[in-house]
Amino acid sequence: MFVDQTVIHVKAGDGGNGCASFRREKYIPKGGPDGGDGGDGGHVIAIGDPNVQTLLDFRNQSLWKAQRGEDGRSKQQFGASGESITLRLPPGTLIFNNETSELVCDLGEGDEVVLAHGGEGGLGNDHFKSSTNQAPRESTPGTRGEEFALRLELKLIADVGLIGKPNAGKSTLLAALTHARPKIAAYPFTTLTPQLGIAELDADRRLVFADIPGLIEGASEGVGLGHQFLRHIERTRVLVHLIELEPTDGSDPIENYRAIRRELEAYAPMLAEKDELICVSKTDLLGDAEDSQTAKDMVRTALKLGINDEVYAVSGATGAGINELLQACWEVLEKEPETW
Repeated sequence: MFVDQTVIHVKAGDGGNGCASFRREKYIPKGGPDGGDGGDGGHVIAIGDPNVQTLLDFRNQSLWKAQRGEDGRSKQQFGASGESITLRLPPGTLIFNNETSELVCDLGEGDEVVLAHGGEGGLGNDHFKSSTNQAPRESTPGTRGEEFALRLELKLIADVGLIGKPNAGKSTLLAALTHARPKIAAYPFTTLTPQLGIAELDADRRLVFADIPGLIEGASEGVGLGHQFLRHIERTRVLVHLIELEPTDGSDPIENYRAIRRELEAYAPMLAEKDELICVSKTDLLGDAEDSQTAKDMVRTALKLGINDEVYAVSGATGAGINELLQACWEVLEKEPETW
């Protein structure tokens, strides 16, 4: 199950209490103070782990609590510090304070962030002895560890995002491009969760593709799958926009393209500014290579593209045009910095 949003409660460990005690041994009737300090509480730490793909573990367990520090003991024995707890989260996770909506951190791969600091250990009475206070009886309690309700939101990090209307052939293309095995069927909204796959051009060149579930008109306002998946497009560096020339619902393919472009701009103008490769999908249903070229020319004319604006044609079923599309994606990425 792909989970990309959840709320958790984190509690750092409290500090241990300081100890107030006096040395009591045979033949030493007036032993001095020997109470040790308490140990510090453990932290709650988040790490961006590329081997974690979803927030499922954090939906199943909502409370994450670090260990409390041990209390100080007599004979100047300090309490041990509590063990910290580590939350391994997918890179691309946004962590918000759920009460204030303040962004705590935007977790990248390998990042290590303390989400809640452990409390400090209290001081034992040995800490307060001096030449003028040789028998102190005071000690201090440990301080409380920080405690927060945090909202986790995952935005997938991918090089290329596949977008298009439902049933445009994105899942079939992802399966052809990569080793991913998304659910594929001949009806809209087959894909209900984003899917990731890795395509290898050669031993040294790899691309991460994300199949973003089908967008519909009104998605920027939450219609259909709406905001659930538009957020994932923000992390991609290049968009491959699939156009199905003969949609099963009888809609106009060019208007479908324009509708999605409007939704991207309405959701976040930066999405509309991303590099985009326009691609005619399901060319195996059109006929031969000449028919594919005619389809590309038709799309170019309808969208009023320049003569140098390339339109690609692919078939996830037969693999036609796959290598050309991969190469084009790579060339665009080579020119673009890794930012989102």
